[in-house]
Amino acid sequence: MSDAEVTAEPEKLAADRVGNTAQQGHQPEQPTDPAADEPQKPQPEPVRKSCSAELAQWMHERQLSIAFTSCQSGRVYMVGAEPGGRLSFHERIFQRAMGIVGNRNRIYMGGLHQIWRFENVLQPGQVASKVFDACYVPRNLQFTGGVDVRELGVQKNGKVVFVNTRYNCLAEPSLTRSFRAIWKPDFISQIAPGDRCHLNGLAMMDGKPKYVSAVCQSDIIDGWRARCDNGGVIIDVETNEVVCQGLSLPHSPRWVNGRLWVLNSGTGYLGYVNFETRSFVPHTFCPGFARGLAILGDYAIVGLSKARHERFEGLELDQNLADKDYEAWCGVQFINLKNGNLEHWIRLDGPVKELFDLTVLPGTRCPMAIDQQSKESGSMVTFEDATATVADAEAIG
Repeated sequence: MSDAEVTAEPEKLAADRVGNTAQQGHQPEQPTDPAADEPQKPQPEPVRKSCSAELAQWMHERQLSIAFTSCQSGRVYMVGAEPGGRLSFHERIFQRAMGIVGNRNRIYMGGLHQIWRFENVLQPGQVASKVFDACYVPRNLQFTGGVDVRELGVQKNGKVVFVNTRYNCLAEPSLTRSFRAIWKPDFISQIAPGDRCHLNGLAMMDGKPKYVSAVCQSDIIDGWRARCDNGGVIIDVETNEVVCQGLSLPHSPRWVNGRLWVLNSGTGYLGYVNFETRSFVPHTFCPGFARGLAILGDYAIVGLSKARHERFEGLELDQNLADKDYEAWCGVQFINLKNGNLEHWIRLDGPVKELFDLTVLPGTRCPMAIDQQSKESGSMVTFEDATATVADAEAIG
């Protein structure tokens, strides 16, 4: 297919850019009402974005982009490299954006009461607004109700599986019910509302759910809150065996190349599971509440949040930060697993203080998305033509 330009309203598709100087320009001032007698509404605090100098080049060389969610603010960021060498931040807002998983063709994302499915409507060679080579458009919303969707995976059969935190189980979307429960830990007595163990993370293996993370093994509503310091476990979904224990608020298990990586969030460490001792092996310290992980070759991409001290005060993370003279920050770190070095980073300052999940979008250089409130959602129409004749199909091809 030859290059094609997809038109849309430029002011709505414009993304923030961060240059190689790792500095972001000021947000444009908002127009104000000249009437002196009317009080001016306070402008919302802007999100200040910065990045390492060579990140755009690193992403461009690997022909990939990333998407990450902020549950606290509802923001979804798609970050890629523009043709001119600058980093592009494309932002959309959804209610309580949570777990996210995707590729070049499709993205699934958990929300407040639903699971979203987005389809990339651009074909190879097509671009939108002369910049974006992928445009993710909402094509389905599966209403689940208040089940607290956390991390998601896509199974070999194409069905979505998600961590249902409020009901302490793994579940699939249902056509007739809020969800279909497919697994629960042995220590959970029944599928019933009430977050008991704070099931949160999911590792897929060969197209099947294989490992989950939980804050503890409680069967009492909110029982996990008393075990944040060392009650965390990783559970094998197939055998119900606890393969790692003694963790502090574990998140985001990922099985890659024969190793199970996990974020021991309450300590700030990225590490992996020693199956023989059922223990966590620290690898790299991350300066923040680590949540959201992707492993790409020799790199770990880790999401960081500023800890909510009113809930998680006294965790080992606080002491580790103090010992290293760090302050927790919000953003994304790109860590070389060969030596543990931080090579690239994205930092968010301002109203965004927490991230939840992230995903890598391979083969996508600079992505964007459409949300349900934007004007483009009504004009971004694509269709399948079942009326085309054989001759038409040959001509089109």
